[in-house]
Amino acid sequence: MRLYLCAVGRLKPGPEKSLVDDYLSRFEATGRGLGLGFGGVREADERKARTPGAAASELGRLIPGGAAIWALDERGATLSSPGFADLLARNRDRGGPDVAVCIGGADGFTPEFRDRADRLISLGPMVFPHMLVRVMLAEQLYRAATILAGTPYHRA
Repeated sequence: MRLYLCAVGRLKPGPEKSLVDDYLSRFEATGRGLGLGFGGVREADERKARTPGAAASELGRLIPGGAAIWALDERGATLSSPGFADLLARNRDRGGPDVAVCIGGADGFTPEFRDRADRLISLGPMVFPHMLVRVMLAEQLYRAATILAGTPYHRA
């Protein structure tokens, strides 16, 4: 199973991009032995995705064919880190499809995109800047891989 991070907007060089790159490279190294591959980051040009409808269209082009869509949305389920790790493991173990984790634009997703998503996941009730959401998601992917690998990174 491969994971893709699909997002509206391009992350510019800086501390956030450095953190995302670091966590995703850690995820790739740890996840590989667990059957969790990393397919890469796919970014939609935010100038072409100024409305939720345009963002949905742009994201739709980025999602690999046959991949499950997991959209980060405030209406979604709030998971613990072990719960998120379990979700990844269950998808992998049942031979589930690749997963495209989607981060929408500033105005979120259209109802149609949310309906199309296989899963809605919330990072909590607070609103975060998209660049920080990427950092948090990348870290949670790495944390999930370490939980599944049984390493001491996650100490809950």
